[in-house]
Amino acid sequence: MDRSVVLSVSDSYHLRFGKDRIIYAGMPSEKVFSIAQKKWEFPYQGFVWNLFFPIGQSKIRIDGVNIIVDHVTPDEIRLRV
Repeated sequence: MDRSVVLSVSDSYHLRFGKDRIIYAGMPSEKVFSIAQKKWEFPYQGFVWNLFFPIGQSKIRIDGVNIIVDHVTPDEIRLRV
């Protein structure tokens, strides 16, 4: 069953137990959106990198989890995980 998720810029979502967190990083250009993948979570440290996707890409895979992108704006993204 898909879970609908709406993330505003800088909001995070934990993909599932044992998996990474994702953070919506906005749109650096009209045709590209960015999701940051956070690998390690401790109070003041961790590993985070930005992933860039074309605006028309509706299916992405992060940390082995399939994600469907329903809608993207510069301020928010709607996903099904």
